[in-house]
Amino acid sequence: MNCTITEEELVSPYLILFKSLCLIPFFHYLFFLFLAILLFLYLFLEIHFPRSDPISLTFNPNSDLCQFIVSKCRLLHGRYFPTIWLSSPHLQTAFLSLFGNSPPFCYKRNLFQATDGGTIALDWLMHSDVVEGISQVVNGSTPGNDRTPIAIVVPGLTSDSTAAYIKHLAFRLAKEGWNVVVSNHRGLGGISLTSDCVYNAGWTEDLRKVIDHIHSQFPEAPLFAVGTSIGANVLVKYLGEDGTDTPLVGATAVCSPWDLLICDRFINRKLVQKLYDRVLTVGLQGYAQLHHSIISRIADWEGIKKSRSVREFDNYATRLVAKFETTDAYYRHSSSAQFVGNVGVPLLCISALDDPVCTREAIPWDECRGNKNIVLATTTHGGHLAYYEGITASSMWWVRAVQEYFEVLLSSPYADRRQKTQIIPEPLESSIDQGPYIVETGEDGLVAAAAPSEVETTRANAEEEDSAQIGKTSYHLHKDNTRQGYNSLIGPLMNRVDQLSRYSRKSVWLLAYIAIVSTWPVLGPALLLSIKKRFRRLIKN
Repeated sequence: MNCTITEEELVSPYLILFKSLCLIPFFHYLFFLFLAILLFLYLFLEIHFPRSDPISLTFNPNSDLCQFIVSKCRLLHGRYFPTIWLSSPHLQTAFLSLFGNSPPFCYKRNLFQATDGGTIALDWLMHSDVVEGISQVVNGSTPGNDRTPIAIVVPGLTSDSTAAYIKHLAFRLAKEGWNVVVSNHRGLGGISLTSDCVYNAGWTEDLRKVIDHIHSQFPEAPLFAVGTSIGANVLVKYLGEDGTDTPLVGATAVCSPWDLLICDRFINRKLVQKLYDRVLTVGLQGYAQLHHSIISRIADWEGIKKSRSVREFDNYATRLVAKFETTDAYYRHSSSAQFVGNVGVPLLCISALDDPVCTREAIPWDECRGNKNIVLATTTHGGHLAYYEGITASSMWWVRAVQEYFEVLLSSPYADRRQKTQIIPEPLESSIDQGPYIVETGEDGLVAAAAPSEVETTRANAEEEDSAQIGKTSYHLHKDNTRQGYNSLIGPLMNRVDQLSRYSRKSVWLLAYIAIVSTWPVLGPALLLSIKKRFRRLIKN
């Protein structure tokens, strides 16, 4: 065997390495490249092994409503098994955006004119349309002075009634006997902006007017609402603002961002999240370009064109239109997490812990647990608004869960909003400083809050009308401009009293601990010196 090494090989060790690598078969390189790509995709796309994970439920254990809902909803105490070939939150979300696999049908359209001149497209899918066949899109009034339950759907950011997940939900509910109406955001659904008002993540006035409008058209029909993504944030914020003063029987929030500031930081954290941020920004820029004549006049158009993130777009457009000083101020004001405690109607919240857009860090766990009207259902997997299941990915788990929840709620004694079984929300945030109120309790056990002057006037009138009913307590609710009833006034007071009674002992021990720790540097040496002196005296004696 010739082991002679030439002078060139001694000078260039890389040549020896190259010749050695050339001896490895080319197929082995392809195999290692394939493994490297699989490893990259596994880490980048967060692929997981398909398995059936249980649904985690968070609710107030003392709530009869939540106990009833959980016991009747089979899907909520079941398991979610994602589609095998979509075992990744990014694959689930991408499949929803690119393919969708939605059922084919058409809506009937109504145009709702807002008081400021804005136009909102209401797309209806009636139960009769699904049963009788495919309907046509028409501009006119929808028939239905009946008691068929109505589901109002609020789409996500830059989405409208044609989005795949909206069509999945609308078709299933309509097929099961519901009338569905999709409340498109201003400027979406093929409708031009007709005023200077543009929707945003915290704008609830449009939803409030639409709900009141539908309730006036169908006064006998039970009203429900579903919000998705940004639409869920708007819906929860609306429910928290109005409390029990809403015609809705129940609602569902799916994949809500909850806290926009936390989600903004999350979506700029990793490379894959930045891709979502960029895609959302392109969609917002397309929306702005579609309404260039108006948005270029009320916002910074040059800043919109050069925006590379949602935050930059909000800084140059949304913040200016909504009249906020900073983008963070807009995010804080529009986040629905701070309104969860005041929700006064049954609410089901569905979120995926692997949501690549709305992070789990923003979920208000304690607030949901503290409200007796809310059931929070979280899944390990599901992506953003996807939740595909089945080998063909033809079904979405959250759509089935919403339909089952509405059916259970509709058949429950809690469906009638006029019954005395309405649950008073217990907000975690105190609003006791809103004004001086007097709490009165009547013979039937109901509690009301009123201003002192109003109470005196009511009592005086009652004595003049009937002196025999002096012991009977009168009620007069203080009405303010926040559209919240007496629950928003007495709820914080009762909640604070409960918290003080619950944590008083802990507070005493905490104060004692703080006192000892803070004074030990001064009292500690003196105490040790005193002990040493006494110990020396004992030894001498």
